Amino acid sequence: MPSSFHVESADGYERLMGRWSRKLAPMLIDFAGLADGDRVLDVGCGTGSLAFTLAQTSGLREIAAIDYSPVFVEAAKRANTDPRISIQQADACAMPFEDDRFDRAMSLLMLHFVPEAGKAVAEMARVVRPGGVVAAAVWDHYGGMSNMRMLWDTAVMLDGDALPLRRRYCFQPMMRPGEMKQTFIAQGLSDVEETSLLVRMDYLSFDDYWQPIAAGEGPLGRYVAGLEPDKKKAVDAAIRAAYEAGEPDGPRSFASVAWACRGRVA
Repeated sequence: MPSSFHVESADGYERLMGRWSRKLAPMLIDFAGLADGDRVLDVGCGTGSLAFTLAQTSGLREIAAIDYSPVFVEAAKRANTDPRISIQQADACAMPFEDDRFDRAMSLLMLHFVPEAGKAVAEMARVVRPGGVVAAAVWDHYGGMSNMRMLWDTAVMLDGDALPLRRRYCFQPMMRPGEMKQTFIAQGLSDVEETSLLVRMDYLSFDDYWQPIAAGEGPLGRYVAGLEPDKKKAVDAAIRAAYEAGEPDGPRSFASVAWACRGRVA
C-alpha cells in the first residue's frame, strides 16, 4: 500500500527530518526494549535512522529493515556497513516475512503515512513471535510540532487552499490521543501502553529550517513547491517573519513531541 509521504531526495529528507529522527530513535528503542540475541524488524526505515541506531547494540542477532520508497532503500543500503542489517523495498501492509520471524518490530515515523495503518500494525504483529514486542512512534502534528504548525498556520492566513491541507496534516492516522493504543488493541496486542517522547529541533538559521521545505521535500514542501510565484514569495516572507519573531535571523529551537506505543504479541 503506497505511503502518502512525498520524497524528492534522500539528502533533502535528511535535512527535513532524518536528523531529528536520529534523535528520536534511541528513545523509541528504550521504550520498546531490547534483549541479547534479538531479531529486530525496522518497518519504514527511511534513510536508516532506527536501523543504524539499533546496530549500536552489539548483542542483536539480526536487523531487517524495509521501506516502500526505493529512494530511501537505495540511500540506506549505501550507508550500511553492518553485516547484521539487511534492507529491502517492501510494503508495510504485506511484508515478505514468515510468521513469528522476529522478536521485535519497530516503526519510527511511518505509521501516520499509511492510509490503513491498522493493516501495518497487524503485519508487524504477524511477523513477531508470541511474547515479542511491537512498538511505533509518530509525530504529534497537531499538538507537538510547533515548527511545522507555525508554517501551516501562517500559510492559511494567506492562502485559503491551505486549509484542507492543514487539516490533513494535523490529523493523519495515529495522531489523535489514544488512537495508536486503540489500534494496537484492535489488532490483538496485549499490555498496550502509549506515551509521548520529546526532542528538540535546533536550527542554525531560517535557511536551515526552510531550505528542504522550499525545495519540495515532504508534504509541506510539496504544498510550497506547488504555489504560484507571487503567492510563494508572500508565503516565504511571512514564514521568515514567523521564524524570526522580531529578532535577527539565527538559531532557533523547537520542542517536538511524538506519540509512542508498544504492545506484546499474544
